[in-house]
Amino acid sequence: MRPGSRGFYRLTRPLVFLLALLPFGFGLAGAFGMAGVDLGPNPVEALLDLAGTWALRLLLLTLAITPLRRWTGWTWLLAYRRMLGLFAFFYLSLHFLVYVGLDRALDLGLVWEDVAERPFVTIGLLALLLLAPLAVTSTRGWMRRLGRRWKRLHRLVYPAAILGVWHTYWQVKLDTLEPTVYAVILAVLLGSRVVNAWRQHRRKVARRSAPSGNAAPAAPPAGH
Repeated sequence: MRPGSRGFYRLTRPLVFLLALLPFGFGLAGAFGMAGVDLGPNPVEALLDLAGTWALRLLLLTLAITPLRRWTGWTWLLAYRRMLGLFAFFYLSLHFLVYVGLDRALDLGLVWEDVAERPFVTIGLLALLLLAPLAVTSTRGWMRRLGRRWKRLHRLVYPAAILGVWHTYWQVKLDTLEPTVYAVILAVLLGSRVVNAWRQHRRKVARRSAPSGNAAPAAPPAGH
């Protein structure tokens, strides 16, 4: 089966969907004590970590698709970008709901106090707010309605990813290895975009400065 064919997409899209849904199923099983899943002595914290970690992982995977397509020529990867981005927003929303509903027992006063006094909570909320309009406008209908503005709006994914890594780094107290790995991955993904934009700019400048084929020949130097 050839990658990019209709049959390939029919097989792999449901598979990618189910794989992205697995962490949710694991957390759900643990929350209700099913399938022998144990979330440990602090299940609320375990659910928070599970949802937040997979939100960031899927967001980084979404950002990785464009560089991978550029490096490998696998244009079929683009078919999964929207799905992965929406799953990243889903897990981030779940992370926030677990925090508000279970960790803070729907006490909005405590939530506001955390936002005001705990910087990692503040930047996590900002990341959610940045991704919300991207999730809403991810459809083809919104792409048509927004036109060129759609691409500019969806560049908010970059600061959202930076805030997500930052939130994760500030949240951990001792073991910073995992958030550091995420930071390195994000730096590579964003750096590849900067390099590509610089190369495109150089090509545009070169085309503009190249002499036209219809230009008149230069006059010979004086004395010749």
